[in-house]
Amino acid sequence: MSDVTQRAGSRRREQTRARLLAAAHEIFGEVGMDAASVEMICERAGFTRGAFYSNFDSKDELFLALITQLAEEKLDEVAVRVRDLGPDALADTSALVRQVVGASFGERMEPHLISEIRAQALRDPKLAQAYLAWQGVLRSRVEGIMQAVVDAYGLRLRLPLGDAAQLLVDVSDDTCARATLEGRPATEVAGLMNDRLARIVEILIDPS
Repeated sequence: MSDVTQRAGSRRREQTRARLLAAAHEIFGEVGMDAASVEMICERAGFTRGAFYSNFDSKDELFLALITQLAEEKLDEVAVRVRDLGPDALADTSALVRQVVGASFGERMEPHLISEIRAQALRDPKLAQAYLAWQGVLRSRVEGIMQAVVDAYGLRLRLPLGDAAQLLVDVSDDTCARATLEGRPATEVAGLMNDRLARIVEILIDPS
């Protein structure tokens, strides 16, 4: 098989996955994760079940891939904000924190989806391992962003960097779960999430 053919096949696979993920996101918004069937997702994406199972082993794997994609998009936004911070950003620590944390959730992030997958993971050991692995990757990304801010502005934290990053991930996870139990809309959860994370980060920064 030529390199050109391999690259074309790889692009088609990426496009198929992208369309399935987009369809899953739409279907989730309409009916929720439990009611969203593989058939519904395939029909919305314009593919057969064969195409689905060529890319994902199960619906759970698809939705885990979806929250991974959405979280990465938001963390990419945070990383860009950190990169673009000016030299005077430290003049107002509170403003600095909120400017960085403000991108933690956006229009496409789905706190309720995260909560539903977490609930499924509590019942499914295989999904639990995948969910914990996803959280580990998320923590590493958060840790890297925090390290960049700490290095750029000579900040000191009250906790080791890894523990601080894990705390932010845990607060995010708990906020998603509680907000879902309370029936809050996603837009309200986004604001609540940003507010809580900003307060936690302010507490974590050692002013001395």
